[in-house]
Amino acid sequence: MVTAIGPGPGEPDPDRQHSWRRALDREEGHRYLTTLEGWREFAVREADPPELLPDHILGDLEPDERLDYDDGRIDYHTRLTVVETSVLRTVVHTGRRLTLLNRHAVSARRGLILSGPAGTGKTTALTQFGKTIEAIDRRRHPGIDGRIPVVYVTVPPAATSRMLAVEFARFLGLPVTTRANITDVIEAVCGVLIDARVSVVCVDELHNLSLATRNGAEVSDTLKYFSERIPATFVYAGIDLEDNGLFNGIRGRQIAGRFGVIETTAFPRTEEWTGLVTILEQALRLHHHRPGTLKRLAHYLHDRTGGMIGSLSHLVRGAAIDAILNRTEKITKQSLQNVKLDRAAQTRKARPAS
Repeated sequence: MVTAIGPGPGEPDPDRQHSWRRALDREEGHRYLTTLEGWREFAVREADPPELLPDHILGDLEPDERLDYDDGRIDYHTRLTVVETSVLRTVVHTGRRLTLLNRHAVSARRGLILSGPAGTGKTTALTQFGKTIEAIDRRRHPGIDGRIPVVYVTVPPAATSRMLAVEFARFLGLPVTTRANITDVIEAVCGVLIDARVSVVCVDELHNLSLATRNGAEVSDTLKYFSERIPATFVYAGIDLEDNGLFNGIRGRQIAGRFGVIETTAFPRTEEWTGLVTILEQALRLHHHRPGTLKRLAHYLHDRTGGMIGSLSHLVRGAAIDAILNRTEKITKQSLQNVKLDRAAQTRKARPAS
């Protein structure tokens, strides 16, 4: 039972701070990975490509029918297929190995950290690993309710230990009053996750934690306490974590001694990059797009994106949506140039082939 005691003196009220998030969750909770309902929907959802109608049927559609048809394809392109990169394969393989090694560990369970610049696929790799573990658990325990094999939370900006504990409780749907005591929140979270046989805890946006501050140190201690109480493999992801001091000081050395690190970087201009472009192109559902167009533009796409997989995905998906909206139904170099990219991709110097 969560006791209504309240935040400590001078501590931000996370309930008030995140009240707008909870309101949105109630309306569209299925869209958020940081809720159990949203995560479960993501774990079983597959973006099945819509069938393209023959031209003679397409031309006979009523205006409303055409809008519905186009809206379905637009929705599909907004969540275009996840490209299986070498980094993603490494994360999934390494993470699965850790879950097996940690299965009977009583203490000092090992974890994994994904670190690198923004847009290099950290969150995608983290969530796809969690999705893999979820699928394995469903296959091994069919029809068994009450299991929560994977938890996905993010570290809030300027987080306190209480705010982090509330994020775990919010994922699980546990009621937390404004004056709830952090100890009781943590006990409730640990109790539910132990009973639910959790095996992987994914913590994203770890760069919001700074060990140089008192709050950051307390958040780190709370994560460590969770990892000691909950028999699961913890996987963290964040932007340039080593540069941000994650491994500094006593707490940093403890993290470094228990977590392996996988660095995510921009892709060099190699055959793998061309393969990623080809996979994205094959997933398109446009009526007049010429197959091989994007493959021939692989070098241009690398120059535009600096080899950032996130920027590549944004660029191709944006051009595909434009092609449907303006009824050209194809992607060209000119249409790609009309899609604005993030500043990091525009200024990053492209890496040559290694």
